[in-house]
Parts: sequence; structure tokens; C-alpha cells
Amino acid sequence: MRAWKNTTVNDPAARTEHIKNHMIDSHGKRDFIATVPGTRLVGDITYLKTGSGWLYLATVIDLATRMVVGWSMDSNMRTPLITNALAMARDHGRLHPEGAIFHSDRGSQYTSGEFQTWCAGNKITQSMGVTGVCWDNAVAENFFSHLKTEMYRHYDFKNHLSARTAVMDYIEGWYNRRRPHSNNQGLSPANALASYQQQYGLAAA
Repeated sequence: MRAWKNTTVNDPAARTEHIKNHMIDSHGKRDFIATVPGTRLVGDITYLKTGSGWLYLATVIDLATRMVVGWSMDSNMRTPLITNALAMARDHGRLHPEGAIFHSDRGSQYTSGEFQTWCAGNKITQSMGVTGVCWDNAVAENFFSHLKTEMYRHYDFKNHLSARTAVMDYIEGWYNRRRPHSNNQGLSPANALASYQQQYGLAAA
């Protein structure tokens, strides 16, 4: 069985009282729906085992299309791992210019002052679920489940480079471009985005 670990390590010194859960509707139910791309995003971190040690993967997923709009991989899971994933989304025009909500768990990377400052400087409002409740970040967890069953468990990666290549191929070559998604009425994330752009007369990014 392939190894997977819990990446949520809480920082008791972090000040997060001001960070609310924006993925709850008026009835108190989880609400992972977005109608406009780039406005509501979720993210998480997972580990991938390789012959040269653990490789950490951070992702950013757009709730409107379920596209993985940003990702980052590194040999550690310090704050740049997650800011780089969000920066990728920003630099490719995947964040709404008027601002976005980014939802995560309460891992120490997401509650750090460094990350809070980065988000504030990029017009990103943080949202966080309850510690230890996986359903509060179900969309991000679901993507990792697909990654594990559809790609990761079929390989024994010798090093970080081989794992990085396989992850990028899975995300861009399969998941974003070709994989049907029930949230998109069977469209792939890329086709769902194209449909939105066509409907509202927006140029493709």
C-alpha cells in the first residue's frame, strides 16, 4: 500500500480568530459552489513518497470549474509551497481581479503570519474549516483521492523529478483537460471554463 500522511499540523501560536469559514451557506451547510471562475478557491497539501524522500504537493482548485489552477511541489512544506501554488494561479489570470476567497484547513502553513500577509497583499480573503474535520475541505481532499487512485498508486517513483513529471502530466494532460467532472455536467474543467468564457464573451486566458 502506498504511503500517505496527514499534513495538517496546527500552530497553537497562530492568530486566526478573524478567519471565518466562508464555505458555509445561510443554513449552516457546507457550500462548495461558485458561479464565477476565480472567485472561490480551495487548497490543500499532500505527501508523495519517492526513492529520494517525500515530495510535498500543494494545489489550488477553482470551485466554479474544478480546475486545478495552481500547484507547487517541494521537498518541504514551508509557506512558499502554498504561496507558489497561489502565485501560479494569479500569474495565469485564474484569480478574479476584484478578489477571491481561498479556503483551506488550519495547518500551520495556512495560519502563518507570512501566508496571511501574502493573501492580504493579493486581494485574497482566507477561509478555514474546523480542525480535524476532513469534510470541511472535501473538494481538495477529493482531488487528492483521484490523484492517488488514478495515477500515484500505479508508480514507484525513483526520485522527485519522476514524481513531479507524473503529477504535472496528470493535472494538465488528464485532469484539467480531459477528465469528465460531475460538477460540470460531464465537462472537463477546461471545457467548463471555455463554456463560461463563451457564455459571457470573455477572452480565453
